[in-house]
Amino acid sequence: MGWGGYFGGPQSQNAARDAGLPHAGVPGDLRTHVEEVLRKEPEYPPVEVDFSHRQPSDPPLTLRSFLWPYRVQLGVALLLVVVESAMMQSGPLLAKEGIDRGVSSGNLRILLVVAAVFLGTVAAHALSSSLRIRYTGKLGERLMYALRLRVFSHYQRLSLNFFTQEKAGVLMTRMTSDIEALTVLFQEGLVNFAVQGLALLVITAVLFYLDPLLAVLTLVMVVPGTFVLSIWFRKVSDRYYGLVRDRIAEVLADLQESLAGIRVITAHNRRRHNVVHHTNVVGRHKDANLAGVRAASIYAPTTEAIVIIGQAILLFIGGTMVINGSLTAGELTAFVLYLTFFFAPIQQMVQLYNGYQQGQASAKKLREVLSTEPSVSEAPDAVDLPPIEGEITLEGVSFGYDDDTPVLHDVSLRLAPGESLAVVGPTGAGKSTVAKLIVRFYDPQQGTVRIDGHDLRTVTLASLRRQLGVVPQEPFLFYGSIRDNVAFARPDASVAEVLEACRAVGLTELLERLPDDVNSQIHERGASLSAGERQLLALARAFLARPRVLVLDEATSNLDLRSESKIEAALDVVLEGRTAIVIAHRLATAMRADRIAVVEDGRITEIGTHDELVALGGHYADMYATWMAHAN
Repeated sequence: MGWGGYFGGPQSQNAARDAGLPHAGVPGDLRTHVEEVLRKEPEYPPVEVDFSHRQPSDPPLTLRSFLWPYRVQLGVALLLVVVESAMMQSGPLLAKEGIDRGVSSGNLRILLVVAAVFLGTVAAHALSSSLRIRYTGKLGERLMYALRLRVFSHYQRLSLNFFTQEKAGVLMTRMTSDIEALTVLFQEGLVNFAVQGLALLVITAVLFYLDPLLAVLTLVMVVPGTFVLSIWFRKVSDRYYGLVRDRIAEVLADLQESLAGIRVITAHNRRRHNVVHHTNVVGRHKDANLAGVRAASIYAPTTEAIVIIGQAILLFIGGTMVINGSLTAGELTAFVLYLTFFFAPIQQMVQLYNGYQQGQASAKKLREVLSTEPSVSEAPDAVDLPPIEGEITLEGVSFGYDDDTPVLHDVSLRLAPGESLAVVGPTGAGKSTVAKLIVRFYDPQQGTVRIDGHDLRTVTLASLRRQLGVVPQEPFLFYGSIRDNVAFARPDASVAEVLEACRAVGLTELLERLPDDVNSQIHERGASLSAGERQLLALARAFLARPRVLVLDEATSNLDLRSESKIEAALDVVLEGRTAIVIAHRLATAMRADRIAVVEDGRITEIGTHDELVALGGHYADMYATWMAHAN
C-alpha cells in the first residue's frame, strides 16, 4: 500500500464520483430547470444594512414595544376592522326592521328595500374584510421581517462563548418556531381579537338598545363565569406554553445534532439508539402539549356550556315577553340573532387566547435572547484601528472560559512585525486560547493584549478583524462556488484575484479538474473535497484577504503527509511578510517558524528558536527527540 493510500484514504470527491454523483455540480437537465426558475425570479432592490457591533439601546421585546413603531399602520388596520365589524353587525337590526315594518304590516316595498340594504352590507363587509386581510397580511410580514433581522443581527453581534453554551437547534427555534408563533399571533390573533372585541362592544350596546332587562340578564349569566374561567386558564396555560417552547427547542436541537453527526452515528451503529433518544425527546414535547390541551379541554367546553345555558334561559324569557306583548317578534328575532353574535365573539376570543398565550411565551423566549449582551463588546468610544505593522504584545494575561477554571496564567509575550511564532504544547495547555485572545474572540480577565501598542478593547471590532486572518483546524466552507468561498472576506475581489490566490497556495490541479473553474459549486461544508483541498481553500481565503496578522490553529494536524507538504508550501507563500501565530500540533510545522513558544499548564515555559530550545534540553527538546525517534 502506498503512503498516500495509507495516510489519506480515498478522497471524498472520488467516492462521490464512484457513487455516480457530480463533483459538487448540478446535473445538466436539473441545471436547465434551475436556470429557468431563476429567469422568472423578480428583481429585488439592493438592501442597505446598518450593522453595528455595539449593543443597541432598543427597549425589551414586548408586544407593545414591538408594535409601537407601526402604530399608524395599525390605526389603518383598526379602521378597516371598524368598518368590517359595523357591516357584519347590521344584519340583525335590518332583520328586525324587515319583520316589524315589512312582514308584520305586509309592506313588500319596505321588505325589498331592507333586503337590498342587507345585500349591500354583505358586499361592503366582504370588501372591507378582503382589504383588511390583505393589509394586515402585508403589515404582519413587515413586522416579522424586522423581527427576523433583529434576532439574526443580534446573533451576529454575540460573542463565541454564547454559541458554545447554547445548542444550535435551540437558536434555530428562536428564529423559526418562536417567530412563527408571533406571526400567527399578529396575523390571525391580535387583529381577529380586535374584530371580536369591537363586535362584542357593538352587540352589547345594541342589546341594551333593544331591551335593557334582557341585556343585563345576558351579562350577569355569561360574563362572570367566563371571566373566572379565563383567569384560571391564563395561569395554567402560561406555565404549559412556556414549557412547550422549551420542548420544541430540545426537539430541534436533537435533530440538528443528529444530522450534523450522521457520519459518526452511522460508523458506530448508533441509529437505533438515536431513534430511541429522539422518541423520548419528542415524547416530552408531546406531554407538554397534552398538558396544555387538558387545560383547554376544561376551559373551552365549560365556557360553551355557559353560553348555551344562557341562550336557553334568555329565549324562554324573551318568548314570554313576546306572548305578553312587551316585546315584538322582530325585536325578539334581532335579540336572538345578536345573542348568537354575542356568544360567538366570546368563543372566538377564548380560542384566540390560546394563540395569545403561545405568542407571549415565544416573545418571552425571544426577549431572553435579545437581552443577552456580548461578552466581547465594543466600547462606546472605540476608534478605528489604523493600518498596522503587526507587532503583538501580551502583558500579564490571565484568562479562563469560566471564573472557576483558569486556562492561562500571567502570560507575557511579544512578536515583532513580520515575525512568525509557533505555539506548541500538550492538549489542553492553552495554545488555542492564546490565538483566540489575539483575534479578540475573548477578552482576558487580567492583563492586556495589544497590536502596535493599541489595546484591543479600545478599537472597533470591524477595523480589527479587517487586518487579521484566521485559518482554523477544521476550515468551514459555505455552500456556493469556490469563488464565493475564497472571496469570503473580500466579496468585491475579481476573478483574476481569486485565481491568483488559488494558484499561490497550490490549488491549480483542483481547478483544472473542475468543470467551471472557480465558479464550480461545492457542497455544504466542502463535503465533495478532500481535507487537504478544504485547508488549501481556507489558506487561499486568508491570502486573498491580505491580513497583516495571521493565526493558524493546527492547520495541518488532520492531514496525510502528502497533503501536509502541500499545506506547508502554501504556508510559506501566505505567511511571507506577515506576523503569524501558528498553533502547531506537528513539529515539522513548528520548526518553520522564526520562534517557538512552549505552553504548559497555561504558562509559557520556554521560548526561542528551534536550535535554542533543543540546546536548552527542556520540554521541547524531549518532544523533538520523541518526534525524531518516530520519524526514524
